[in-house]
Amino acid sequence: MVQAQSKMLTLEEFLKLPETKPASEYINGQIIPKPMPQGKHSRIQGEFVAAINAVVKLKKIACAFPELRCTFGGRSTIPDIAVFVWNRIPCDENGEIANAFSLAPDWTIEILSPDQSQTKVTKNILHCLRHETLIGWLIDPEEKAVLVYRPQQEIEIFDEPDALLPAPSFVSELNLTVKDLFAWLVL
Repeated sequence: MVQAQSKMLTLEEFLKLPETKPASEYINGQIIPKPMPQGKHSRIQGEFVAAINAVVKLKKIACAFPELRCTFGGRSTIPDIAVFVWNRIPCDENGEIANAFSLAPDWTIEILSPDQSQTKVTKNILHCLRHETLIGWLIDPEEKAVLVYRPQQEIEIFDEPDALLPAPSFVSELNLTVKDLFAWLVL
């Protein structure tokens, strides 16, 4: 759903607005609310952030962030999971993690919600890839499939249960199959 605007906002004007619930993204001059995550989406997101961080955070290789606003290339989007290599995580003047991330994640992960447009989500992934993101995933819980996007390459679809999902090299210890990923949905 697109929020009606009487005048087109600039990205700078959008960033000055108070945050909304659910959060909104700024894409091509439009404010677009993200759908509220439902059960499958939320479960995969929580488990996946923990799984990634278990492999990379203690070694200070990278860090996975859920629902982090990333503003770059004229857009402000909120990937379901944004993974940043450790030395690219912005810090403030106190040496603490910054609130504003004005760069593309190294790995962007989106989880399709039931009424969400796959085209819109794909456009966000492709935008990231045009701005130095190494790899993007679109997880489709209903289809039990993961679409993998890489710069200048064909999209790959992983839907065989034993297929090992390709992760960026900085997360080489993460050995996750399609079956492992969707097993998080079973209680």
